[in-house]
Amino acid sequence: MKYPAFLKERDTIGFVAPSFGCATEPYRTSFLNAIKKWEQMGYGIDLGPNCFAGEGIGISSTPEKCGRELTEYYTSRNNQILISCGGGELMCETMCHVDFQAISKAQPKWYMGYSDNTNLIFLLTTLCDTAALYGPCATTFGMEPWHVSLQETMELLEGRRKTVSNYDKWEKDKLRDEDHPLEPYHCTEDTRVKAYAPVSTDGGKRQMKEVDSVVMEGRLIGGCMDCLVNLLGTRFDGVKAFTEKYREDGFVWFLEACDLNVFGIRRAMWQMEEAGWFQYVKGFIIGRPLCYGQEMMGLDQYEAILPTALKHGIPVIMDVDIGHLPPMMPLVSGSMARATAKEGNMEIRMEFK
Repeated sequence: MKYPAFLKERDTIGFVAPSFGCATEPYRTSFLNAIKKWEQMGYGIDLGPNCFAGEGIGISSTPEKCGRELTEYYTSRNNQILISCGGGELMCETMCHVDFQAISKAQPKWYMGYSDNTNLIFLLTTLCDTAALYGPCATTFGMEPWHVSLQETMELLEGRRKTVSNYDKWEKDKLRDEDHPLEPYHCTEDTRVKAYAPVSTDGGKRQMKEVDSVVMEGRLIGGCMDCLVNLLGTRFDGVKAFTEKYREDGFVWFLEACDLNVFGIRRAMWQMEEAGWFQYVKGFIIGRPLCYGQEMMGLDQYEAILPTALKHGIPVIMDVDIGHLPPMMPLVSGSMARATAKEGNMEIRMEFK
């Protein structure tokens, strides 16, 4: 696994928009304020041509232009890391125009984003054998003041942090909008991580039960399920070769969902399972889905996941600070991790090896 160099003093941060750009509010004002903050920290700024574009469908520009921007800025020596402007809807179409061969040969650099950015983060890890960062997009850093999660994300990019923990509260209803573009997270809900493990009943049958604590170790891999199942079975699906290469490490899959309802999550788990993606799995880390609290026909967000875990006899940590209901812990895709959950809290320690 290739790990990029960490951000150093006076390095340049590059910005690209392979998904949505910052053409509208609150994203434009948020992005401009984020740039101001990074400049005050002493970093240079390298803006991709699509950062403020808004002529694409579900992405900033055409798939061809977005793919070209990604390739050129990743292989460029004018910036040391790349942060995506935002998420979106059709970044998958961008992948057809990314030169992964050129990216694989280039000096590795950190790429950070989440949601639709799963399309590149997952492929950097599985196709290019290069670690990437599943974390906040650029516009998030425009909030006033920063949430502690953003400071910790910068510490990780700067090489000063390898361990992340859950935050005390999370945001159910955001306040940031067109009229309040710099509004910080509105964290009102108490965080309580849930841990599950297979437990034998009196009759000898195993069931997934909520437990006080679990520990799991393996190589981190995952992202937004909406995007992952879209990549599955395409020419970009290199999971089988990747998991075979690191089979001795085993895998901790981190997963979260955006548009999927609880049945969509259950179907996504079935699809990844049937494709063999969960071979050598050691545990699941599941972020709060955007459909948090939903129940349909007796199925909730927990039962959407637990049957797959039971089949493999592995632990699960759920309602984690990852994904679309912030704040989010930054996770290094491709890193070796030890995740511990105990009494409603959790910690993930990552090693870059």
